[in-house]
Amino acid sequence: MKAVGKEVTIVMVEDDEGHARLIEKNVRRAGVSNEIVPFTNGTEALDYVLGTDRSGKVSEDRYLLILLDLNLPDMSGTDILDQIKSNPHTRRLPVVILTTTDDEREIQRCYDLGANVYITKPVDYDNFANAIRQLGLFFSVMQIP
Repeated sequence: MKAVGKEVTIVMVEDDEGHARLIEKNVRRAGVSNEIVPFTNGTEALDYVLGTDRSGKVSEDRYLLILLDLNLPDMSGTDILDQIKSNPHTRRLPVVILTTTDDEREIQRCYDLGANVYITKPVDYDNFANAIRQLGLFFSVMQIP
């Protein structure tokens, strides 16, 4: 996956090691070979995406795709999503929610906050691979102002 000729880094926020391995396996099976930077909690993920000062400037010139679980040990994924999507430097980053939560209100809340895709685990391989391919296409045509 590339965005305007630049490599996209996949940020995976998942605290369950088994799920993380499954997600990475499916990403690779979908033909995506980009670097995956894994995090098991929200604080470290936000430090990476927004910087320790939470200004977001650290990601100003980075191309990131965020795979986000909602159930994390230190904070909710919706809080992470909200912080990413409300920051002017990161609000356009695509976020894929990968979670066991299938509550309709939670799904709607994530879309309202700006999630691009919501996938319920256990992940159906074909749907997951299709979502990853669509995001790859999204990155290939995305224009950064």
